[in-house]
Amino acid sequence: MFKFLLKIFVKDYENTSDSTVRQRYGMLSGILGIVCNLFLFALKLTIGLILHSVAVISDAFNNLSDMGSTVISIAGIRLSSKKPDRDHPFGHGRFEYISALIVAFIIMLVGVELFKTSAAKIGSSNALTSSINWLSIGFLSFSIPIKLFMYGYNRYFGKKIDSSVLCATATDSLNDCIATGAVILSTIIDGLHLLPFAVDGIVGALVSLMILYAGFSVARDTIGLLLGKAPDSQLVADISQAIKSSPEILDIHDLIVHDYGPGRLFASVHAEVPDSADMVAAHEAIDAVEKQILHRFGCEITIHLDPVSLHNEKLEAAKECIRNAISSLGHTWRFHDVRMTDGIENINIIFDIVVPYETPAAETEKVLAQIKKDLLLLDPRYTAVIQIDRDLSNSL
Repeated sequence: MFKFLLKIFVKDYENTSDSTVRQRYGMLSGILGIVCNLFLFALKLTIGLILHSVAVISDAFNNLSDMGSTVISIAGIRLSSKKPDRDHPFGHGRFEYISALIVAFIIMLVGVELFKTSAAKIGSSNALTSSINWLSIGFLSFSIPIKLFMYGYNRYFGKKIDSSVLCATATDSLNDCIATGAVILSTIIDGLHLLPFAVDGIVGALVSLMILYAGFSVARDTIGLLLGKAPDSQLVADISQAIKSSPEILDIHDLIVHDYGPGRLFASVHAEVPDSADMVAAHEAIDAVEKQILHRFGCEITIHLDPVSLHNEKLEAAKECIRNAISSLGHTWRFHDVRMTDGIENINIIFDIVVPYETPAAETEKVLAQIKKDLLLLDPRYTAVIQIDRDLSNSL
């Protein structure tokens, strides 16, 4: 059903990397949200006034406030689609993360208010109802399938365009379903006196804690993206494999992926090529790889060429010595950019070594000392000049 809506209202809906298409997704989601919430507000307010039901009137204004999340979603997607400018050369994609964070705070605010109301009812002598207004229950129940529909399309659209703000709005709609369902269930239990105590406040408090957790989860994930969360390890592995598939490239290192918002990935990497290679041909190969990465992953990548010597016996022996020293530490320990400054009495072996983030400083120093010792055994003139790197690619 959701795909059918996209086919009707979103032109070229499969091209989700296009900013105009993303805006259409956001507008469709927003219009559906406004229509659904306005309909529920008008219906519940009318019935609530007729029945003099505070519960139905309160739920009506809750639907009206939900429109705020919808407006924020529309604004976030529109602002994130703005073209790059002089002050923001990488675009405005993170506006969407900010919008998702605002929605997360709205979710948590709803949780706090519900908890306060529920806590006040626990132990109250007026908590047990004498009768049930089944008509009010019916109209409250009517909102659940509509809210489930809103949850469904927001989640579907959010996954299609990788939109954190639409996924946050979906969470908000699902929380409304759960909260309304809990109110209906506790009202029926208390009205029929199925238990010797009132459960309305207890159920409300439990639901509020669940809503608070959901809001916190959305906020945590969104803040991680704003602060520069490590890229998806599978994406890193796929990009690495695509680069290494070029026959001109021996190996890569220092792959860094930056996320500037949905559909705005930028990366840089060092690619090792033989120093005997034709540099013009190597640059042409690099250009082809950069275009391939952009086409396959929507990621603009800058590849820096690192010429490496393949026929220097002393350098190859030094590399083998370093490799043996770290081979037992696992594949997360790596080295690169090995070069040699030759001399008569002193020879510098210069290289970078990639150390896992979780490695204690004392263990790192121990490994580096062993490498230096092994190099001295290979040749007393060798002095190891080591630069410690951290793996920023989140690769496995």
